[in-house]
Amino acid sequence: MQYGYFDDDAKEYVVTRPDTPSSWSNYLGSTEYGAVITNNAGGYGFYKSGAQGRFMRLRFNSVPMDQPGRYFYLRDMQSGDYWSASWQPVGKPLDSYKSECRHGTAYTKITSEYSGIESETKYYVPLGQTFEYWRLKLTNKSSSPRKIRAFTYCEFTNQWNTTQDQVNLQYSIFIVKGQKTSPNMIQVISHENLYEQHKKNPAVTDYMSEWMALAGSPVTGFDTSRQSFIGTYGSYKEPAAVVEGCCYNSEAFGDNACGTLQTDIELAPGESKEILVMLGIGAAEEEGKKALAEFGTIERADLEFDKLVKNWHEKLGSFKAVTPDEDINHTVNVWGLYNCLITFAWSRAASLVYNGERDGLGYRDSVQDILGVSAAIPEQAEERLVRLLSGQFSNGGALPVIGKDFVPGKQKMIDAGEFRSDDCQWFFNAVPCFVAETGKFDFYNRIVPYADQGEATVYGHLKQALLFNLERMGADGLPCGLLADWNDCLKLGYHGESLFVAFQLRLGLTTYADISERLNKSEEAAWALSEREKLDANIQKKCWDGKWFVWAIAEDGTVYGTHSIDEGQIYFNTQVWSVLSGAATPEQQKLCLESVKEKLATPYGLMLCAPPFVHADREIMSSVVFLPGIKENAGIFNHTQGWGVIAEIMNGNGDRAYEYCKAALPAAYNDKAEVRQSEPYVIGQTTYSTYSKRPGNTRVNWLSGAATWNYYSITQYMLGIRPQYDGLLIDPCVKHDWDSFSVERRWRNMNISIEVKNPSRVCRGIESLEVDGKKLDSVLVPVDLLHDGSRIIAVMGKNALPVRNQRM
Repeated sequence: MQYGYFDDDAKEYVVTRPDTPSSWSNYLGSTEYGAVITNNAGGYGFYKSGAQGRFMRLRFNSVPMDQPGRYFYLRDMQSGDYWSASWQPVGKPLDSYKSECRHGTAYTKITSEYSGIESETKYYVPLGQTFEYWRLKLTNKSSSPRKIRAFTYCEFTNQWNTTQDQVNLQYSIFIVKGQKTSPNMIQVISHENLYEQHKKNPAVTDYMSEWMALAGSPVTGFDTSRQSFIGTYGSYKEPAAVVEGCCYNSEAFGDNACGTLQTDIELAPGESKEILVMLGIGAAEEEGKKALAEFGTIERADLEFDKLVKNWHEKLGSFKAVTPDEDINHTVNVWGLYNCLITFAWSRAASLVYNGERDGLGYRDSVQDILGVSAAIPEQAEERLVRLLSGQFSNGGALPVIGKDFVPGKQKMIDAGEFRSDDCQWFFNAVPCFVAETGKFDFYNRIVPYADQGEATVYGHLKQALLFNLERMGADGLPCGLLADWNDCLKLGYHGESLFVAFQLRLGLTTYADISERLNKSEEAAWALSEREKLDANIQKKCWDGKWFVWAIAEDGTVYGTHSIDEGQIYFNTQVWSVLSGAATPEQQKLCLESVKEKLATPYGLMLCAPPFVHADREIMSSVVFLPGIKENAGIFNHTQGWGVIAEIMNGNGDRAYEYCKAALPAAYNDKAEVRQSEPYVIGQTTYSTYSKRPGNTRVNWLSGAATWNYYSITQYMLGIRPQYDGLLIDPCVKHDWDSFSVERRWRNMNISIEVKNPSRVCRGIESLEVDGKKLDSVLVPVDLLHDGSRIIAVMGKNALPVRNQRM
């Protein structure tokens, strides 16, 4: 079933049916002033933190879905009929109510028509501001004059700390006050007494305040008390004030607050009128008045919208492709990168699922996020990389989360049992990617402090990351899993050994050796290769199970992920990372990838393991708490899907890589959205596998490492436009029947056009390559041959030029 379509020219997803299987959401604003909004105008807002700064309420995991939100109620004052400008919360019958939602780049537009009245609402946050616009345009499509009364509605929190607001009610319901401060503005404030003290003593800042203003039409009523507007036994569907037809001019004094402004709009047949609502944080008499004076006109709101769209569209312009597959085009040109950028900004802190409890930067996820955004926002990627590097301790381990109050060099060393084994190994993916993207090879020489004490070059930080794992090896010479490796559900014991991290370590040693040679540090390169040789021997000694690599070795010597056990016989990560790291022999690569196909592939993606755990010891395999076929218990963990695509591409299997990519690609489910249920424009964390009773259902959308690896695997491996230190590598691996594709790539401040032709219908292999008419004998285009406007023409064929990667 289809609920909408992609409009790539406008860079929007258009929801044409409002009764989506789940809430299909979007993001507004920035990490300074952010918001989540759904296709039915549900959602919430927050200042700096989804957990500590949430000023607008949403009831998570509730029915009806995504309520409350940013609502306009509309009432026909002649008939008494009422509806909402978004389908929900009133929910008029869809045979008489028409609705369209356009989710764009940090804005959402909802257009509806009911009873001869067309409404268009537009929600966005101007760049660099701490307020949002709600714009409402009404058009009379009927043949009679109409009198429409409009009501705004949002529900404010009493305490911006969500736990205090929702749980500590003996405190939080006694601190809020709402009032009308001027003819067109209301204010809701908590801890008003502290605000009064703050004016005399600036050190007192523990107060919270929001304001709402209306421009373009006079305010004819208001409410700031939720109970008054909704009614004690009313609902968002049937609020008392809308049913009765008039606000109560209530001023909240304790209990709960809302933001409601009432206005009356008269429309002749065919006439349109627009009003402007502004909602922000701060005091109404100060921040509110100032914002309204500067930004409170339709003309200024138009200007701010144009600036917002231009800003986002420029970021999305770093990579544009035209391929034979429209689903891949939608992903590459708009939603894949937009998803990466949103995930980079919010980490795992705020969504319709993440309630704010993950405030700050989750270390390992945030390092991986760099891969998806380095081309689009290189300056911000560099700033984030430095912050993450400074979250590494001098022993080479890392803080699990970098909080907003993090100060490098001032952190207390965490207990040994809190370290995870994979955290800093992700730098061997992210740092070379950033350096190759920007050409800033001297970044390796940049001095960055450690979290606790001392400092080192970036190159030195990488050495410490290797030493951290090399100094924590188990009985079989493999890295200890410590608190956890990538899979937090696997509890091997502190000295249990992680083969996944062993493969990461191998990649790290290879990468470090290459960097060392380029820095003229041959002794360091030799050391790394010597350590890699020892690690290779240990991997081969105990970790090959005949047709695939094992999962891990517990502290007591138990081997997991072998054909001889009933549950979790095969583990996806170790198969594909044996290929990514180069640890597997050619024969092993072939066998383990065939085992993945046979035992882990489903129509919806690649399972993390199989068969599922039912009887496993929870103290070791805590994924047993999940139902079979969900999350880490033989579910399809979307974070890993890109690894499967890359592994097959490294073996030249373009058809299978394409098959795996499409199985997990959100856009591929646009015409069968009832299967996936979640948004067809963004990736999700987990998909139910065929071991479950609801295969294909996807959950926990937007903020997932899956966004980065999905986008990265398509753009840099499938389409094969892969920056290297010395040039741009053109090495696609595609479905064999693709006859051609083209890419516009922004790289090192140059806009480069790339055309790839495939007359021989091969999956991989470039046999001729031209740059601005000059033929090369290599698939690596040296950077000094490129300039802004360069044109590359590559022809695929069976007599392929050799490929040498400078980085994974």
